Formats: sequence, C-alpha cells, structure tokens
Amino acid sequence: MVVLAAFTTLGGLVALLAGAYGLQQTRRITEAGEVAEALVKAVQQGADRPTLQFETADGRVMEVVSPVPPSRRRPLPAGERVRIAYDSDDPREIVLLGGERRGLDWSFVAAGACLVIVGMALAMSG
Repeated sequence: MVVLAAFTTLGGLVALLAGAYGLQQTRRITEAGEVAEALVKAVQQGADRPTLQFETADGRVMEVVSPVPPSRRRPLPAGERVRIAYDSDDPREIVLLGGERRGLDWSFVAAGACLVIVGMALAMSG
C-alpha cells in the first residue's frame, strides 16, 4: 500500500509541477515577450501541426511549429495571419495570443493536487 501511495503522490507532483510550469511560461511570455504577427504555413507531409513564420524585432525570420494542438475545434488555416508573443531570448518559445492553453495547464494543476491528496490519504491509511 505504501508503494502505491508513493507512486500516486509522485505522479501527482509531476502533473502539478507540469501545469504550474506551463502557466508560468505562458504568463512570462505574454507579459514580457515581444509581440509579432505570424503567417500560418501549410502542414508539412507527416506533421500534425502547421508552422508559424514571423520576423523578430532584430530582423531574424523564424519558423516554429504551432503550439495549437491539432484537436482544436478550429484549426489554423494556411495563409492566415495570427498574433503571437515570443521570448526575445529564445524566439522558438511562443504563445498564440488568444489561444493560450491556460485551461489545460490548470487541469494538470488540479489533477496533480488531487493525486497528491489521494496518495497522502493512502499513505496514512496503510
């Protein structure tokens, strides 16, 4: 029973930390990052997400895989322009403005917290 409690608690901590990290990254990039307009390019053969092409403030042209999951209700159509925020230190880190994944990250935090509580309850009962 103690081993089950330990694995449950550890899994919960991992999920909780992953969600918290995602929320922190999204907040950091949207608040302190540079804003740019990106062109949605067609999905490449064998890929499941389109690439976004944009120019950084210092003139570099970047192409990054869209952070929007393919299961989104309305996929990003090729040729459309979208607003993004990017980390000026690492322009490969982007957030699609208006398409942030805060709900998913909060779900990880909540599920992780629940698993930690269940794991602790199992440890105390066993």
